Amino acid sequence: MPTIKKMKEDVQILLGELAELKDIATQENRKARPEELEIATKKLDEIDELERCIQVEERYLDTIDKSKESDNEPDRPAIQSGKEERTSRDRHSNFASPGEFYRAVMLAGMPGGVVDQRLSTRAAKGLSEGVPSDGGFLVESAMANEILKNVWSSGMILPRVSKTTLSGNTTGMKLNGLDETSRVNGSRAGGITAFWAAEAAEKTASKPKFRQIELTLNKLIGLCYATDELLQDANALAQTINEGFKDEFEFKITDAIINGTGAGQPLGILNSGCMVSVSKESGQVADSILFENLLKMWSRLMASSRPNSIWIINQSCEVALNQMSLAVGTGGVPVYLPSSGAAQQPYSTLFGRPVVPIEQCAALGDTGDIMLCDFSKYKMVDKGGMQSDVSIHVRFIYDESCFRYVLRIDGQPILSSAITPYKGTDTLSHFVKLNERA
Repeated sequence: MPTIKKMKEDVQILLGELAELKDIATQENRKARPEELEIATKKLDEIDELERCIQVEERYLDTIDKSKESDNEPDRPAIQSGKEERTSRDRHSNFASPGEFYRAVMLAGMPGGVVDQRLSTRAAKGLSEGVPSDGGFLVESAMANEILKNVWSSGMILPRVSKTTLSGNTTGMKLNGLDETSRVNGSRAGGITAFWAAEAAEKTASKPKFRQIELTLNKLIGLCYATDELLQDANALAQTINEGFKDEFEFKITDAIINGTGAGQPLGILNSGCMVSVSKESGQVADSILFENLLKMWSRLMASSRPNSIWIINQSCEVALNQMSLAVGTGGVPVYLPSSGAAQQPYSTLFGRPVVPIEQCAALGDTGDIMLCDFSKYKMVDKGGMQSDVSIHVRFIYDESCFRYVLRIDGQPILSSAITPYKGTDTLSHFVKLNERA
């Protein structure tokens, strides 16, 4: 009998063929022909037969798994809670904390250790499939999703992006939008134009132009090793692992949004076609930031994006920002410090928008060390939850356990190129960067 995976793939193929039959009739604006109905009926019968086979196979595998659990129980004493033994009823009950779960994993891997019945085995491929002692345990989804929730709610970048969570068997998303690269007459909405005309004058037709944004899930993987000494302290362990994974996933996703190549990872704004670049001033000193640079960057950001925009900088830019001045006659005044000078806290805004230092920006003087961005115009998709598990034997001889988290995600800016304004020649965008000053 074919594998469950193969049968499910066959079902999807048949469903696709049925959809093609339906599309042909729809495009030709007619009812299905008798021969088409016969073909569709046969395909539906094949789907029904495959689904019955899938149900039988899944039931068979479930029975085998339960049989293995029963065979293993005499060799694995149940965890005691006070004087009462845990029953099979609460086998899948939640752990009180992530630390309690991690400690249970550690105890399961010790020679002669006790396996907590709440641990779920991971069906790893190989000769020892489904055997808990081989070190495959699933991290409870509630714990993994709490880490993911914290990733998206922390920082200044990730909470601002436009994110959609995919469900079911979907592995990507296609967004239909207008292919608009210019606002001049005849280009708005990709080609629509309206005009004034006299009575009975000849009219000229126009039409919009469309494009598709295609997002395909990529895999972001995090691994963490925890020593047995750390595992003995549930509170320290939970804080170390949860905070560590949260910070690392936040860092990598943010880095992809800024610097991603689009190959096996999201497309970053610096590598996108919609990024607008502002050149340095004539004679500008290397590794400097002038007020004129920022004025030009502000003028190149689309007006609709200004209320949602933020400045992102490398922290090494802060000295240059605080040294900026605006020429007034033969002198000048600072433009980033309060009027009372350095005695007061420096402003954390430029043109009323927040200035946010992040590690992912380039060093001072390099392209992308300071950018003006509206991240609501950056689209991301994810699969909704983390795939997560832990192995007690990957680093067994080092007295360490291995924790693994996998997140499927993709993203890119919604514009494919910068926009030419209705009047003027300088292009506009949701994302603006300052070029290198070497």
